[in-house]
Amino acid sequence: MAKATFGAGCFWHVEEAFRRVEGVVSTQVGYMGGTSDNPSYEEVCSHATGHAEVVEVTYDPGQVSYDDLLRLFWDCHDPTQLNRQGPDIGSNYRSVIFCHTPEQEEAARSSLEREERSGRWRRPIVTEITPASTFWRAEEYHQQYLAKRGSDSCRW
Repeated sequence: MAKATFGAGCFWHVEEAFRRVEGVVSTQVGYMGGTSDNPSYEEVCSHATGHAEVVEVTYDPGQVSYDDLLRLFWDCHDPTQLNRQGPDIGSNYRSVIFCHTPEQEEAARSSLEREERSGRWRRPIVTEITPASTFWRAEEYHQQYLAKRGSDSCRW
């Protein structure tokens, strides 16, 4: 098994997209990339901790590749919006790929370059690519939030 961690706006929608992928063993939402230990949702939303809302994906590389996960990452949000996605505004909603290995970083940078050259985006891509740091699991009520509520719609 391998892990991948992505921030692409509200983690509820991002988790729902990755949870549906064949080869994804599990997902959990949480916070990464900030300065405090074990932040709460309220602290992250206050913009004082520097954390991004993220989904941590555990996947079977024999069934789904990291490149496949990167393609879904680009498809599930607008990577040209700085510190926001749709109506959600703040650095906690930033577009970011947290890399767990040097190979993931190389793949993420190549993927970003392909996206930039594709002509798909009218504005510059602002996605950060950075080494993974401590993952802080979000409160239980955030886990599989949309699935628990019978909602299978994602805003994209």
